[in-house]
Amino acid sequence: MEITFTPVAIVRNSRFVPKNDFWGEIISEIELSDHIPTQAFDGISEFSHLEIIYYFDKVESKDIVFSGHPRGNPNYPNVGIFCQRKKARPNSIGLCTVELLEHSGRTIKVKHLDAIEGTPVLDIKPVFKEFQPQGEIRQPEWVSDLMKNYWK
Repeated sequence: MEITFTPVAIVRNSRFVPKNDFWGEIISEIELSDHIPTQAFDGISEFSHLEIIYYFDKVESKDIVFSGHPRGNPNYPNVGIFCQRKKARPNSIGLCTVELLEHSGRTIKVKHLDAIEGTPVLDIKPVFKEFQPQGEIRQPEWVSDLMKNYWK
């Protein structure tokens, strides 16, 4: 089965090259695509956070992996792609929970989006408390080490 998507928006920001760390200061604007009516953002200002689903359009099929050491670091365990958040994934889909800073017409301004300039956005969803984890979040120790500079 093949699935085709048309981007609903595009990311605009100052980062042109994907990097593993230091995303904290990046502020992104997400602009609706021409075929999406402005009304799609009606009421969005009522939410503090959104989930942005986007497409890693710069990843080439030859770079897709199914397992490996996160960031190629042999100090981390060799784990499957579904235990990592790297961009070289089977469907090249990214997901990030962002803080909504501002809404103006066909554009929203967000913080904590790890997508580069020009990244196609596939969907935008509001964060509902009721969809958040109901219990304690558990993760291996190596994840905290891997992420220590991500949002700085």
